[in-house]
Amino acid sequence: MTSHKKHWPTREQAFAAFATGPLLDFWRQREECEFIGVENVPIRYVRFTSPQHDKVILIVPGRIESYVKYPELAYDLWHCGYDVIIVDHRGQGRSGRLLKDAHRGHVVHFDHYVDDLETLYLKELIAGHYRQRYALAHSMGGAILTLLLARNPAAFSAAVLASPMFGIYLPMPAWMAHRILDWTEKRPAMRDGYALGTGKWRVRPFSLNVLTHSRERYKRSLRFYADDPAIRVGGPTYHWVREGIQAGQNILSKAAAISTPLLLLQAGDEKVVDNRSQDLFCAVMQAAGRPCEGGKPYVIKGARHEILFEKDDMRAEALHAIVDFFARHE
Repeated sequence: MTSHKKHWPTREQAFAAFATGPLLDFWRQREECEFIGVENVPIRYVRFTSPQHDKVILIVPGRIESYVKYPELAYDLWHCGYDVIIVDHRGQGRSGRLLKDAHRGHVVHFDHYVDDLETLYLKELIAGHYRQRYALAHSMGGAILTLLLARNPAAFSAAVLASPMFGIYLPMPAWMAHRILDWTEKRPAMRDGYALGTGKWRVRPFSLNVLTHSRERYKRSLRFYADDPAIRVGGPTYHWVREGIQAGQNILSKAAAISTPLLLLQAGDEKVVDNRSQDLFCAVMQAAGRPCEGGKPYVIKGARHEILFEKDDMRAEALHAIVDFFARHE
């Protein structure tokens, strides 16, 4: 286990050999599964298990992501002694789509994401009779998981939120955005259309990306979407943006109800979600007497939004913080 961790800070040096060798062998051991979520939408997920493991980590990805992007993270956590389960949210990845244009990132009610995650939790984590249950969520997944924790604080022994989406970066003043969203909400053709400045999935050159400094991991992620058009998702609909903003407000109003031990990882060079909302969330938890680990976000200095797909040094720092945190809550 310790010998496995020693590769984290240097993996990019021979990334292609790792990805086409040990990682590909690991990916072939996956079990791909499905259940029916809210309003009869099929929800796909993948699991990596071992008879030797009595602990599990549920990974909750971000918007547009699929579990096909997460083998490296699953590999690292599995080799630390955890079973790993990763969900594809409704409307993305290999789960069922909600609109005729499958590229549109959409959800009818944000709580549907939470309901699906709760169903998976009951089906796999409770039924699995694990000694310890953990959760690790990224971006939009962080918002979904946090709402589940507010609903069921005892669901997990501990949880980690990486760059959670508690507030969205808007290209205009908040009052103007709210006015536009309220206007489009009353006009179905606009409401379910791409939000201003977004559109179908397209390749963004590495030099223009705001997600990671790791060229190797960025190229690998792009290749998954390039090779499999069925998992592509483009920009969000106006309605999704409205639901996402309301989810952030909902989270802050319910934060005091959460008693699950939490570690919040914050990207120092964040350009996708609003770090001020994460700071506020930790302040609310502190005031409620149930502070996040360290009383405030753990900042990964220099990291962009996708901390778990960053360059080796930043990613290794985050991974050590995650597994050490979970180990303290066994």
